[in-house]
Amino acid sequence: MDKEKHMPDTELEDIAKETEELLEIRYLNKDNAVFRRTPGGFVSLDYAGRHYDRIAVFRTFPFTDPDRFISIREPDEKAKEIGIIENLSDLDKEAADMLLEQMNLRYFTPVITRILDIKDEYGYAYFDVLTDRGACRFTIHMNGGSVVRLTDTRLLISDLDGNRFEIPDTGKLSSSELKKLDLFI
Repeated sequence: MDKEKHMPDTELEDIAKETEELLEIRYLNKDNAVFRRTPGGFVSLDYAGRHYDRIAVFRTFPFTDPDRFISIREPDEKAKEIGIIENLSDLDKEAADMLLEQMNLRYFTPVITRILDIKDEYGYAYFDVLTDRGACRFTIHMNGGSVVRLTDTRLLISDLDGNRFEIPDTGKLSSSELKKLDLFI
């Protein structure tokens, strides 16, 4: 039997309304949204007559256009989108700085400046590197997916714990570093 035939009209209307709300794109800017820092160091939002005690900030295009099309969402597991900031420059400097701070925490990605050593054993690779944040050791799965080529020379590496590391230009690595990395590119 068809489910819709047994649903009350009010339920169907609610589903239609919720679907319409999900598909609607709402643009946030300095004229219609007020961002404030909370005492706990998070960010709250006042928008369209509603107050959000806390928001989550996501980059829609984190690698190719990090300051445009910023998604502002509710912080729960559903992460329902509240709206989109087309460009951070659409906000005042204080609000843009708050949101940048939140995104820098979410998208913390140290840049690998030198590869000291890479050892592979039992399906894992053990990296010993220098980053723009200091020396670091991390482990990845050898079975693929841990190293993603973003461009011909740009790599993103995700370790077992979900931490991300970036090599912005493999052309700047020495030949011995490239040899160590050869297994992954």
